[in-house]
Amino acid sequence: MKTIHLFLYVFAPFLLFSQNIGTINGTVKDKNTQELLMGVKLALRGQDTIYALSDENGAFNLKAPVGKYNLEATFIGYEPVSLYNLNVNSGNALVVQVEMNPGVQELDEVVVSLAKSARATDMTTPLATQKLTAEEIRVNPGGNFDVSKVIQVLPGVAGGTTANRNDIIVRGGGPSENVYYLDGIEIPVLNHFQTQGASGGATGILNVSFINDVQLTSSAFDSRYDNALASTIVIQQRTGNPDKLSGNIRLSGSEFATTLEGPLGKKTTFLASARRSYLQFLFQLLDLPIRPDYWDFQYKINHKINNKTELNFIGIGAIDKFRLVAPKSSDAENEYILRSNPLLNQWNYTVGASLKRLVNNGFFTVALSRNMFFNGADRYENNASATGNKLFSLGSHETENKLRFDMNKYVNGWKFSYGVSGQYVKYDASLFNTISKEVTDSAGNVVSPAITFASETAIEFFKMGAYVHTSKYLFNEKLLLSGGLRTDLNTFTTTGLNPLKTLSPRFSVSYAFNPKWNVSASAGSYYKLAPYTALGYRDSSNTLVNKDLDYIQAIHYTVGTQFVPRSDFRFTFEVFYKDYRQYPVSLTNGISMANIGTDFSAVGNDTYTSIGKGRVYGVEAYVQQKLIKNLFYVVSATLYKSEFSGADGAFRPSTWDYGFIVSTTLGYKFKKNWEIGAKYRIAGGQPYTPFNVAQSTATYLTSGVGVYDYSQLNSERLPFFHQLDLRVDKKFNFKKTSLTLFVDFQNVFLYKTPYLPRFTFQRNEDNTGFATTDGNPVAADGSNAIPYILNQRSATIVPSIGFIFEF
Repeated sequence: MKTIHLFLYVFAPFLLFSQNIGTINGTVKDKNTQELLMGVKLALRGQDTIYALSDENGAFNLKAPVGKYNLEATFIGYEPVSLYNLNVNSGNALVVQVEMNPGVQELDEVVVSLAKSARATDMTTPLATQKLTAEEIRVNPGGNFDVSKVIQVLPGVAGGTTANRNDIIVRGGGPSENVYYLDGIEIPVLNHFQTQGASGGATGILNVSFINDVQLTSSAFDSRYDNALASTIVIQQRTGNPDKLSGNIRLSGSEFATTLEGPLGKKTTFLASARRSYLQFLFQLLDLPIRPDYWDFQYKINHKINNKTELNFIGIGAIDKFRLVAPKSSDAENEYILRSNPLLNQWNYTVGASLKRLVNNGFFTVALSRNMFFNGADRYENNASATGNKLFSLGSHETENKLRFDMNKYVNGWKFSYGVSGQYVKYDASLFNTISKEVTDSAGNVVSPAITFASETAIEFFKMGAYVHTSKYLFNEKLLLSGGLRTDLNTFTTTGLNPLKTLSPRFSVSYAFNPKWNVSASAGSYYKLAPYTALGYRDSSNTLVNKDLDYIQAIHYTVGTQFVPRSDFRFTFEVFYKDYRQYPVSLTNGISMANIGTDFSAVGNDTYTSIGKGRVYGVEAYVQQKLIKNLFYVVSATLYKSEFSGADGAFRPSTWDYGFIVSTTLGYKFKKNWEIGAKYRIAGGQPYTPFNVAQSTATYLTSGVGVYDYSQLNSERLPFFHQLDLRVDKKFNFKKTSLTLFVDFQNVFLYKTPYLPRFTFQRNEDNTGFATTDGNPVAADGSNAIPYILNQRSATIVPSIGFIFEF
């Protein structure tokens, strides 16, 4: 209560009570042609119903008492659209975009019809597609405003079962198999402390205040997207408030963020934000050895040249530093952390500009962007103070400059698109690694010199792609046919300029038996170039040894059904099979890249061959109840098997083979702006490989980690994972501002989350060093050390208390 009183006192000058009115600004467009629609009837339904019409610019402005609403849009010749769970408050204006599909509607229709509600509304990807709104992301229990964490509630998505990781595992595919697009521009880095060659990290870098919606597609990908094997995640940002300068300040359990938005002129709006973590200070107070520290920045500028042409400028970037400090009291776990984790220094950015121009029966976009990622990692004999011999060092840059052109047309019920893209890629890396340290005898004589490895590499090449996609409704819009073709090329790999090697057809069909039920099926082939860390690897003779790698291929087969008894409720069920081919396999240890896993270091510095295969198959179900009055909920369940083969051709469980995933989220809206949410997840145990104790003992003092016994690849599993998260929100609305207080509890059941086993040496009785078999200091080769496997499980309830002040 003291905290609440403090907030109210600090913000008292802004909190002038009167009738609390909020604003919704928005535009209405034809989904297929992006034409602005004039005269669309909008009904804002809550305790009362408020009506409006879109103007000649497709814009509308609604004033309403603060509260939760659903927005309905109806227009002759179009399918009605509903937007649920809109939170109108007296702080920021709510800025939305309504896109309507052509359809049949009677002239005198006033309310939203349920007709054709089960029809596939996305003509390009009629199945395996789910969407989250900004409000669903913002109030997700345990989500901490993080898109990567919230996506984990969707069907087929595993993640969050490993502590301090944001890996998104979609239908048994690795994190590197997903692609992310922000307003049509690819963003290869989505998380702080990114894993190079993959997409996982510690926490997301996107600001939820920018987001309009997030769409996950786990099969039947649009042909315009390249390099996707498991999913495409398309994020649409809103535009800034066109009426006035406004924004919000957010304090959560790990960070402080501020966002500003407003007009820069009659035709221009902006959004800008900065965010700073303070975890490093909390961990210092708790005397933990890790010190993560990050900043991130984001902006969007929208300029409407006229009613047919607009420009968007976007940018996102992050600065990440990870340090270690010796705690006052040490144990085996802290010792392992200090020895095994490198000190990180990373930064990344993506900037881009896109031009959208409406033409007859469609529109085209031209997008130019640049993204860059620097990964710096060092490990010392004493990581806590960065002193002693440097045992490992990595400095790597990845740079991509991209140009895309997309044409979209909608003529006589046919929707078709085509486009081309080009990229100029640069990658460099400087690597130093100590294989074994110098060994001396009691007299100080060198018995065995240190063995080190050092390499320098730099490559640059071009990537190109072209696609075409078309779709059409038939038989009174009951049957939807959709198909596309894509090819990708590059100037680096041996066969990279052969367009037939990556020719990837895909086809989908959907049939609505009645207004409530449809059945869909799809088959498609997709390709992805191997990570730059693998392509750029040079051996001891300075030879680029991985130029013969082929594009990784995945062939998807999916059959599903959708039941929509009413517009706010949906049930889907799908069966899927994925056939992987040409997956890179290490020539050093014979295992597939799919079984290497991910951490915060480079992945792929090895010699590979494209002989690996994989298979993933399973079923998934999804139930979604949108917020109509007070309750909403989502339940998803996936049962699957993920297996990959190595040099021996034998299929073994992949690193991502959790077996099953169940997730449920529900929320309830009480009176007086109280909200409560709960999220429960359960998943099977992650496979892991036991250690080779002899090799681990010999190299641990140098490498800080154990050596796996790949003859027992993924033969063991962790215990199953489950977690309950709770969140409570209370909103205060004032004349021109609002204040939301929230508390978010993760792991309410205090479940002891299992960690992957870690190899270390046993500590001595007084915990000042390692125990030995002969009482002497531990030898450099570990011959007198006592091997010890850390099978750690922690049960910590993580509270996050914070506020959002909107003005």
